[in-house]
Amino acid sequence: MSEPQETPKTAPAPAGGGSPEHVPAWQAILRGLGPRGWALRLGAPVLALVISLVITMILLRVTGADPVSSIQSMIDYGTTDSSIVDILNRATRYYLSAVAVAIGFRMALLNIGVDGQYRLAAFLAAALGGALTLPAPFGQMLVIVAAMLIGGLWAAIAGILKVTRGVSEVLSTIMLNAIATGVIAYLLNDKRLAEVRPGSNNVATAQIPESGRVGPFNGALNSIFSGPVLWVILVAGAAAIVYLSYRKQVAAGEPGKSPVAGLVLGVIGAAVFVAVTALVVGPILTDLPGEVYGLLPMAVVVGIVFWVVINFTRFGFDLKVSGLSPTAAQASGVSAKRMVVITMIASGAVAGLIGMPELLGASYEYSLNFPAGLGFTGITVALLGRNHPFGIALAALLFAFLDQTSDVLQEVDVPKEIVGVMQGVVVLTVVIVYELVRRWEIRLQQRTVAAELATGHDLAKGAA
Repeated sequence: MSEPQETPKTAPAPAGGGSPEHVPAWQAILRGLGPRGWALRLGAPVLALVISLVITMILLRVTGADPVSSIQSMIDYGTTDSSIVDILNRATRYYLSAVAVAIGFRMALLNIGVDGQYRLAAFLAAALGGALTLPAPFGQMLVIVAAMLIGGLWAAIAGILKVTRGVSEVLSTIMLNAIATGVIAYLLNDKRLAEVRPGSNNVATAQIPESGRVGPFNGALNSIFSGPVLWVILVAGAAAIVYLSYRKQVAAGEPGKSPVAGLVLGVIGAAVFVAVTALVVGPILTDLPGEVYGLLPMAVVVGIVFWVVINFTRFGFDLKVSGLSPTAAQASGVSAKRMVVITMIASGAVAGLIGMPELLGASYEYSLNFPAGLGFTGITVALLGRNHPFGIALAALLFAFLDQTSDVLQEVDVPKEIVGVMQGVVVLTVVIVYELVRRWEIRLQQRTVAAELATGHDLAKGAA
């Protein structure tokens, strides 16, 4: 009987100091803000951007341009009202593309086929929307749902091939991109699903009628940031941040977690959200001269849903576990093969939304001039944003800013292609810095575990 009584004495001793209830709240708060908390999450990308800026300035100097004046010209042009509208519209497309890629990344799936999925979905949805006239909002809903279904089904092909025949999703999605391009080229013909505009050689689908279009978001922006709606957004957003931060600390069950720390960190995050929204975002987005995509809120909703599903649902947990270890997922009752197919379908469905802001809010048709290459941009944006919805949003704005301001570089005798080099430098720098940070975190964890084991060993010897 003595041995079973001694086991509880020695077993909790090593873990006792690390259990959440024994950690003071102030210490948990400092851990949340310290080198392994928000300081690390924010410091790593900031450091990467600073390094990439220095490298970019060196490249500009090599080309014979003045780096300071070149960057200043980009900032001046990118902060004009018309440029802000274009940046927001570009960022909306980039954001949806990056989220589609990030869904696959979360399960260690590289969905290279986002480009083909969104173009095929936009084309067929445009043909459907142009052929039917439905009252609002059914016309818009029909086109959006059709695009999601087409994108999801096209991506499902790669998922099914992977789980049934072992075909790499990288190879299958690349081939599906080529097939999608061929299908669009075949059907985008005046004898099939397109028509030739009178007086021009432009081949396009029939225009979506007025009842199926989505108006600009400018009016809603003005009402949001100049009325009581702003207060509702601020209060609801702040409350959500505090609650989710508290819940994350309570549900984590890890050493160093504390409910009080969750509340304090949530209040800090809520204060930052309120300040940025009311003092920065609001003044910038009101009274813009151009037309902001009416489906910009849809992109925001997609990001929120993605974040909630990944972090607070069983499906998100199963998705991450299946990506990290299919064997462990199988042992816990999760079908890794089923998760592969579902993840590819979800990624393709979001990919189907990429072309909707442009289709329903600007062009109202699919033609040879429809934006292309957004799927590959989404890969770099997702990498830069670390597959996190908020990080992806910042990365999308950065890439949209660089693309928008590339033309102004020609005015200071700098080739606009240097922007592509700048984007590549940013991505490479971020990847390298994140890898260094990951290794540093591993070393910190190893030291912490070693210290806890040593403490437990000493306590066990003392108890003996």
